[in-house]
Amino acid sequence: MQQLRRPQRRHLRLPRRRRLRRLLPRRSDLTLPEGAGSKPRLIVGLGNPGAEYAKTRHNAGFWFCERLARLLDVVLARESRFHGLVGQVRGQARSEDIWLLLPQTFMNRSGQAVQALLHFYRIEPQEMLVVHDDLDLQPGSLRLKFGGGLGGHNGLKDITAHLGTQDYWRLRLGIGHPGDRNEVVNYVLQRPLKEEGEAIDAAIERALPVWPWLARGDWSSALLKLNTKPVGSSDKEEKT
Repeated sequence: MQQLRRPQRRHLRLPRRRRLRRLLPRRSDLTLPEGAGSKPRLIVGLGNPGAEYAKTRHNAGFWFCERLARLLDVVLARESRFHGLVGQVRGQARSEDIWLLLPQTFMNRSGQAVQALLHFYRIEPQEMLVVHDDLDLQPGSLRLKFGGGLGGHNGLKDITAHLGTQDYWRLRLGIGHPGDRNEVVNYVLQRPLKEEGEAIDAAIERALPVWPWLARGDWSSALLKLNTKPVGSSDKEEKT
């Protein structure tokens, strides 16, 4: 009599522990540096003004702030004294108001607008979050960080030169790298490819729900939510 074989059970292959660890931020990334725990009073989106630049990679910071303004029902209006488009997120008290700023000075002179608003409202640099495009991150990647290097970003360089410090928060939106540093200028001033644009849009959509934590200065929670890699992302280490 033929012996019946038991059907083999197929087990789902779970991600290895090492891979799961790579999806989570490093513990050191969640440790707040000294002076980094202040509530934000200014959110700056970096980009270039004008229709010809509106959809270029270098304007990713603008894209984030424009969507945040729509989400919060905030009107961005031109303010000549601040050299940019400005919106106000009202808090329960005047001291809890948060300002949105899109400098209209072109990227290389962003510091002029930032310094003007900081001085007028007596905001400290560590109470500011700057949202910008980042060549060292792949499209779709996000990184929240405080201080540190400027990554060769001219907008950050000018802000740092005007303020005399690089101790402020940044939200880095990955746009990828052309592979040749001689092509960087042309690359950032071009529109992203369709797939890249969709990935950047998806990253912004992931970041917007974190606004309540950002607004109350819960940076540790925001770091955990924003710096966790989405499932399926590349395991390749990215520069910080």
